[in-house]
Amino acid sequence: MPTAETIRVEVVYAPPRGAAFGAMVSLPADARVADALRASGLALVHPEVACVAGRVGIHARLVALDAPLADGDRVEVYRPLAQDPREARRRRARR
Repeated sequence: MPTAETIRVEVVYAPPRGAAFGAMVSLPADARVADALRASGLALVHPEVACVAGRVGIHARLVALDAPLADGDRVEVYRPLAQDPREARRRRARR
């Protein structure tokens, strides 16, 4: 249970193959997204993951690495798209 000075945050990542990564971390109340990523150990388990702004979100909303966190947030690390969804739709429509 978090105290007034700490928050609990979940960090998740789903690789293209293999088991999904998930970690609950306790952080200071003024923690940022980058702090949660470091504390989760994601880079140790999945060194191929490049956590950059625009590729992380809180509850499916894109955020910067310096975005503040709240108790119960879910930090999601997104993979790059394999292809542009608009272009894929155009190709399917042409067929």
